[in-house]
Amino acid sequence: MPSHRLARPVWVAAGSVALALGVIGIALPILPTTPFLLLAGLCYGKGSPRLRLWLETHPRFGPPILAWERSGAIARPHKRLAVTMMAAAFVLSLAMGLPAYALALQAACLIGAGTFVWTRPDA
Repeated sequence: MPSHRLARPVWVAAGSVALALGVIGIALPILPTTPFLLLAGLCYGKGSPRLRLWLETHPRFGPPILAWERSGAIARPHKRLAVTMMAAAFVLSLAMGLPAYALALQAACLIGAGTFVWTRPDA
């Protein structure tokens, strides 16, 4: 059996896992939703045009994916929520008394991620 025949189910499975993680991320502030939805769109695009179309036309998931693909845009409310959740994760780390090196590393990563999110165009 040629290896390219196995590729489609693997892409669909990867897309489904990414979509599931994205949906879980709606309820869990530590798990990001949008990157997983973008990954699901990429995987479905390679594995199943039908699933890709479903994702693009989904009323909740489609608009952020299409806005990102068109112009790298993120809706302002999503930016606010993302940065707020990053700050909340850092405050939780402070409250847990994590070591200073861990807090410094986390702060550097969160500042970088927050800056990236905030400097994207508004959708």
